[in-house]
Amino acid sequence: MDDEANIDLRSKLNAETGRLVWTELERHYARGVVIKVDASLDLIDVAVSVSEDDKKKVEDWMNAGVVGHPSTDDARDWVERQPDFWAIVVAPWVLVQEVTEAS
Repeated sequence: MDDEANIDLRSKLNAETGRLVWTELERHYARGVVIKVDASLDLIDVAVSVSEDDKKKVEDWMNAGVVGHPSTDDARDWVERQPDFWAIVVAPWVLVQEVTEAS
């Protein structure tokens, strides 16, 4: 992908990012389509890589444990704490990253 197309994709994905609460994500979690993105990563970078089907980069993140399906323990924690998330849909996935003080 050339630089201009990459910038356009990043801009499009950034514009589609929204802030959601757990209750809005719960049904997507139940369907198995939520992908948790660690706070150490840029959510848009991950969305671009997923959108471009960059298997190597996504697999590296998954192997490092910074991208992947949330565990049952994650869901229990989110039910208890009710945090906010940044979320973006890269069909069929819903990528989420918990909102931190810095975000």
